[in-house]
Amino acid sequence: MPPPGACLNIMEARHKQMGYGSISNPEKFFNQDFKNLKQYCLTKGVRYLDDMFPPDAKSVGQGILMPSDLAHVKWLRPAQIAPDAEFVVDGVSRFDFGQGVLGNCWFLASIGALTFQNHIFEQVVPLDQKIKENYCGIFHFRFWRFGRWVDVVIDDKLPTINGRLIFVHSKDPNEFWPALLEKAYAKVCGSYTDMTSGTPSEAVMDFTGGIHMCVQLSDASSDVWGLICRAGKSNTLMSCGTPQGETSANTVLPNGLVQGHAYTVTGVKELISQGKVVKLIRLWNPWGKGEWEGDWSDWSPMWDIVSSQDRQKCLSVADDGEFWMAFEDLCKFYTDLDICGLKPDFIDGKSSAQWKTSVYEGRWVAGTTAGGCINNRDTFWTNPQYRIKVVGENSESNGEKNILVSLMQKPDKRNRRLYKTQSGKFPAMFFNTHLPVARSDKYMNAREVIEFLMLKPGEYLIVPSTFKPNETASFILTIHSREETCHKSKKPSG
Repeated sequence: MPPPGACLNIMEARHKQMGYGSISNPEKFFNQDFKNLKQYCLTKGVRYLDDMFPPDAKSVGQGILMPSDLAHVKWLRPAQIAPDAEFVVDGVSRFDFGQGVLGNCWFLASIGALTFQNHIFEQVVPLDQKIKENYCGIFHFRFWRFGRWVDVVIDDKLPTINGRLIFVHSKDPNEFWPALLEKAYAKVCGSYTDMTSGTPSEAVMDFTGGIHMCVQLSDASSDVWGLICRAGKSNTLMSCGTPQGETSANTVLPNGLVQGHAYTVTGVKELISQGKVVKLIRLWNPWGKGEWEGDWSDWSPMWDIVSSQDRQKCLSVADDGEFWMAFEDLCKFYTDLDICGLKPDFIDGKSSAQWKTSVYEGRWVAGTTAGGCINNRDTFWTNPQYRIKVVGENSESNGEKNILVSLMQKPDKRNRRLYKTQSGKFPAMFFNTHLPVARSDKYMNAREVIEFLMLKPGEYLIVPSTFKPNETASFILTIHSREETCHKSKKPSG
């Protein structure tokens, strides 16, 4: 049982003051010390076996494999799977791997984006790890989890059937960093099954600890293309998703796109075609195959009417899951776009704009501070409340959005079980007589909800809540504001 809310917050605050949880000094997941464990195994001449994520059916999880298949699963080390196993073979690339039977395209699409940012990749995946030198079957990876970096230790036993990897697999059978990274994340989630049906925003946040925005591609009122171009020039990870079909199956449509599927954004380009500017975006399917078959696809005649230089630079005809498409088709066939960057510079087109960030950790406690949504008039006011004061006239005069609010739920249990949450922003007045100035559209069974707003100068009350009352959980409230807006936060109540 986790410590009570107040004690938990005090403990975490003390750890932060001591430097724990930074990328240079990550917390040890389950108190497992990689260096000590590796040294022990090398001294004793034994192979490491992780008792916190053992090679058994519980770590696979329920429902992902048929019972008959689960009975045939054998956990093997890389050298037992491939004769010349290596951690990395000839560098890292989005083309290194393909998706297995696990429905975690959201995670693999995020890994594809991660391979474009070497410095971020090496924070998550320490590349000094070897399978042949000083080998004892132990590896470690780093993830940002709810406000702090954690170092996750695993053994290298991987689930197989008939000697073949069940889940993510490398195109080169001797390369194992993708499968080991996936196993480390499965350990954090609770099991491989707990990695199904996630969102790319979860993984890109866990790879960076950065600033996340989710853009609805149907929102024609916003400068989506400009935002994508700025993100493409910045150190960001980008992914997008197609809408779910009538069933949960990943059905391949006649145009080559997969329903309910996550894709990595791998390129942004403007070309001149017949005297007109064409906005193109390059996407990658984490299946490692299967591509868009419309305009600007690999075999599209549209490439015949651009300059030979652009065609040679951009076009690569291969069934590798990567393809170009027009921005208009992206907005037509995809629902949302996730962008995550280390800094908020991609949000604003003006390089001079500066952003201020404030982070608050809070907790809903059943019976005291878990009042549920605003429909619960008698208890809503008991939710934690955060007062902010917005000053400055610049944003109001030009109509630009000036506040980005993120509410991230932190489950007490290890598994990815979440309550429906919302971040509503209300004036500091009686809730039963005043309507909210702004609020998220709906409560979602998601880890994070975000809102990008234009708030006029004045005082506001931010009230994080779950949908139902008396649901105990911790949360992280993050407020990014333009420097000229200069939001001033007051000590939260509740």
